Amino acid sequence: MFVFARAVTYAALFIGLVLIYVPARLLSWSGIARPATIGVQQVVGMVIGAAGAAIVLWCVITFASVGRGTPAPFDPPRRLVIRGPYRFVRNPMYIGAGLALAGAAVFYGSLRLLGYAGVFIFAAHFFVVWYEEPTLLRSFGKEYETYRGTVGRWWSGVR
Repeated sequence: MFVFARAVTYAALFIGLVLIYVPARLLSWSGIARPATIGVQQVVGMVIGAAGAAIVLWCVITFASVGRGTPAPFDPPRRLVIRGPYRFVRNPMYIGAGLALAGAAVFYGSLRLLGYAGVFIFAAHFFVVWYEEPTLLRSFGKEYETYRGTVGRWWSGVR
């Protein structure tokens, strides 16, 4: 149960900073306010954002239940997580967060927020390539090598 509390705490801090606080600041600096009415654009944004949030939540739960750890680099899973959304791609949490940001950008009609989503995905890619993948290889060896050879980094079926 303690692992779930840690996972929820770290996820809330990440979500609060990267997916709520920074986007809110970007919108504020751009002078963009919440739309007065909800139209098709806002519904599309909410659907994309909700899909992203659901993926992130699924990842956090899978990290805690299967990996017995958290998404935080300083408290990683004790076991390699290759179930749940990790069956389809190796980095679904970043994809979910990127979708949540893109959904907010669509909802508000904000190119600045869309740019932030792009910067987030770009930074995530470099973090994955330069830190996560070497760390996972050192931690899980052949098991990670096999997983990496069968599951794509960002797209299902593309290694």
